[in-house]
Amino acid sequence: MEARIYKRPKNAMQSGKALTDQWILDFVPAEAKKTDPLMGWAGSGDTRQQVQLKFPSCEAAQAYAEKYGIAALVHAVPPKKLKIQAYADNFREGWIEAQQRSIFMRACALLARDSNSV
Repeated sequence: MEARIYKRPKNAMQSGKALTDQWILDFVPAEAKKTDPLMGWAGSGDTRQQVQLKFPSCEAAQAYAEKYGIAALVHAVPPKKLKIQAYADNFREGWIEAQQRSIFMRACALLARDSNSV
């Protein structure tokens, strides 16, 4: 019986961080899923795939796995990379160059229009 222990990731579709402090113990599938010939649904006889145990810490999940003889693999949490900056920093570098570039592009468009009309 194999399992994996991981920390619940933050939902990418929402900004909240609820339930991200939980650690999950999932069992590795013992058999591959097969297609049902009548309905075409995928399924298997392995009911452990439906079990998901939640723990407050990684140590608690590891203790549970050790107590019941479950070979568990712990997936480490990647470190968070925060880029702290002010909103105004988006406009500091390259602002003058961008303005000059837009003026140049407008001048080129006007010259091209004038040369086509002659």
